[in-house]
Amino acid sequence: MTRFARTLLAALIGAVAPLSIAPPIHAADLPAYVDEGDTGVCSEPWVLNRITSRFRYQVQHVPHLPDVEIVDFRRIHQHRYLPALGEKRPIARRYCGAKVALSDGRERAVWYLVEEGQGYAGMGDNVEFCMSGFDRWMVYNGHCRVLR
Repeated sequence: MTRFARTLLAALIGAVAPLSIAPPIHAADLPAYVDEGDTGVCSEPWVLNRITSRFRYQVQHVPHLPDVEIVDFRRIHQHRYLPALGEKRPIARRYCGAKVALSDGRERAVWYLVEEGQGYAGMGDNVEFCMSGFDRWMVYNGHCRVLR
């Protein structure tokens, strides 16, 4: 794909994105978080909001999960960074962890991965997450081992 075509595609997606059906997000909808020093992208509001919204979807659509929501992020940290190394490793990855307070009063560990440039149509970043006790189908192996 030529540079002009990529630029045109990016402009088109940027113009259409505000027209999406998703409801507006207000500041009160974002969970609170405690920044533990320089955690880079791990503590960015858009990353935490993506985890919160995907977790909400997960508990509504996966059978036998308790109906809870994330209300707070604590002890956010980045524990590993793998920079892009050309063809050998073309995607930079940041492995992060945090403690989350749930609406039922419990606290659980959440592990997540931010992949640079892996968002929709290769634009933006992708976020994958796993919360201890909520990976019923073992997508991220036992106790979220893949994202640790």
